[in-house]
Amino acid sequence: MGTAAKPDTATTSTPPSAGRGSRKFYFFYGHRKPSQNRLVVRGGLFSNRKTLPSSAASAAAAVAVTPAVDFRDWDPEHDIKAAPLPPSVPAADRRLSPLARYILDSLRRHRRWCPAVLSDLRKLRRVPPDLVAEVLRSRPLLDPSLSTRFFHWAGKQKGFCHSFASYNALAYALNDAARPAAADQLPDLMLAQGKPPSEKQLEILVRMHADAGRGLRLFHIYRKMRGKFGVKPRIFLYNRILDALVRTGHLDLALSVYDDLRADGLKEEAITFTILAKGLCRAGRTDDLVEVLERMRQELCRPDVFAYTAMIKVLASEGNMDGCLRVWEEMAKDRVEADVMAYSTMVSCLSKAGRVDKGCELFRKMKRKGLVIDRAVYGSLVEGFVAEGRVGDGCWLLEEMVADGYRGDLGIYNSLIGGLCAAGRVDKAHKLFLIVIQEGLIPSFETVTPLMSAYADTSDMSKLFYLVNQLVELELPVLDHISNFFTFFIAKGDRELKALEVFETLKTKGYFSISIYNILIEHLHNIEDGKHAQALFEEIKCSKDIQPDSSTYSLIIPCFVEKGDIRYACSCYDSMIENSWTPSTEAYCSLVKGLCKIGEINAAITLVKDCLGNVTSGPMEFKYALTVLNTCRLKKPEKVIEVLDEMIDEGYPLEDIIYCAIMYGFCKYASSGEARKVFAVMKDRNLLTEAKFIVYEELLNEHLKKTTAGLVLSGMKFFGLESKLRWTSNLD
Repeated sequence: MGTAAKPDTATTSTPPSAGRGSRKFYFFYGHRKPSQNRLVVRGGLFSNRKTLPSSAASAAAAVAVTPAVDFRDWDPEHDIKAAPLPPSVPAADRRLSPLARYILDSLRRHRRWCPAVLSDLRKLRRVPPDLVAEVLRSRPLLDPSLSTRFFHWAGKQKGFCHSFASYNALAYALNDAARPAAADQLPDLMLAQGKPPSEKQLEILVRMHADAGRGLRLFHIYRKMRGKFGVKPRIFLYNRILDALVRTGHLDLALSVYDDLRADGLKEEAITFTILAKGLCRAGRTDDLVEVLERMRQELCRPDVFAYTAMIKVLASEGNMDGCLRVWEEMAKDRVEADVMAYSTMVSCLSKAGRVDKGCELFRKMKRKGLVIDRAVYGSLVEGFVAEGRVGDGCWLLEEMVADGYRGDLGIYNSLIGGLCAAGRVDKAHKLFLIVIQEGLIPSFETVTPLMSAYADTSDMSKLFYLVNQLVELELPVLDHISNFFTFFIAKGDRELKALEVFETLKTKGYFSISIYNILIEHLHNIEDGKHAQALFEEIKCSKDIQPDSSTYSLIIPCFVEKGDIRYACSCYDSMIENSWTPSTEAYCSLVKGLCKIGEINAAITLVKDCLGNVTSGPMEFKYALTVLNTCRLKKPEKVIEVLDEMIDEGYPLEDIIYCAIMYGFCKYASSGEARKVFAVMKDRNLLTEAKFIVYEELLNEHLKKTTAGLVLSGMKFFGLESKLRWTSNLD
């Protein structure tokens, strides 16, 4: 037992400024140091008041029982009894204040607004508006159900009033959470809480909707803020609103906003007229555009070359070359000197629009003025000459380009090679191909395909193989080039059999692939030459080098169906299913049609369901077939007829699968009599011919027999009589 410590005379003496009125203060601090009773702030959290123990031993025991916690290193997942761990603060929260991290941790840990969150928040003395804004601006974003409730809870604090920063932070949070409608309600909330919205709130909402491309919502909030709250934007915000409306294609709304701008007495800026001019250019309203330019000249200044160039680009993108020329005349009227960009834009647009002579005239003006001409200008003119069949002028321009010190790019050479091959000057085209190689350029599909097509047309296989060998020497993907050649060659029309002959020759040199086979099978099927298509498929099946893929099966199934070999087509489908491949929509439709013709209604309905389950957008006939099937559950023929009438109104034909669905549905859920009633009604309306009516009657009878036989067989299996059934079949 130690002697009690003597009181410190420095602390027990009366302070100089203390009189009798401060006796109580003196008594309170009589045996304690004043620093031990002050509030200790660590990271913004208030700790409990604690006093020093009377002895060093008791102090050590107190420290052992309740260790001190530094909230700057606070971690909710950390066990206080375990060894100290480094703080686990997310990287996005390291710039936040400790109090904001504390609130965010509670909200993210509980993930919903609950009493535990309220308990954590009540530990704080007060949450100021700046702290509310800091929490709402944090990333990752809080769920709107949490952020709105936290905002509402903060507003219920005694004497609390939200600041503009907290309102704006909530608006950004709701917008980032894809809740723009809720963000638009904030001005009403501000007015209800005694803080009328200002232009800043309108600017924030306009910026949000403009960045997201929500033109109609932007116009709605503008009208609301202007009419209900009396907020009148300044000119810079008007420009932002006009630009957003024009970009989203709401030119009429933009013009109404422009009328409001003038009604407010604001002075337009150059950017205001430029925005309206671009919108009118995009809409093709050239007369209104000229009026806007005239108003700009009278009230502000003449448009500069950049504004005119922007208008020309917009008109050219819309294909309005007459408008481009009119704007060019207006530019000359204002004595605005066109720069390189304006000339280049006009020459390119005119060349692409088939007015290469006018473009060449402007090109000559560029050269006379000594402007630096970009290589793209030469390229656009060459393409224009080739498109008009003037390949000689294109070659002449290429020579001039090289003389001016430019180097031709691959696009120019491709245009000239294609034009020369189309004009029958294949030798000169091949010389250009050799120049491409000498220039160190890598030939593309557009470089090689016209030459190969020209050699194939003339059956000059020696030059074709010479070209292929050059591709091999350049280490280019030869098979890809050959595949692209066949696609280009057959697309010319009536060249399927010629392409087959060329392919037979290429096969002798080992140039074949499954993609080439698929291209030939597809186009042979298009010309209804199923014989050669099936022969190619058999080659693939017998080959040791290649195997059929999903495209091969999808292409060959319609060929076998049209031939009438439905069983083999079904075996191809089974092969695809075994390899986990999904047939094409055309393969599904063809196979279903074939199954319906041979009376395999159950299999056809199964394929319909399989198609709609695997294909992203299945045929409408299949969707209506399932609709008919579900309608048959009602056992009412008139309901099925209503579905058929809807199909006719929508312009969809009544295919075989629709009638098969009627047979299947009524035989399963009602009786065959209801199906016959539907057929009779369709026959009376002349929507079903007499021959078709007889065919469907026979299909219905056959399907009814199969269904009955299936039920009988199931019953015999259930009673264990399957062996006798087999024995009887063997005797027969």
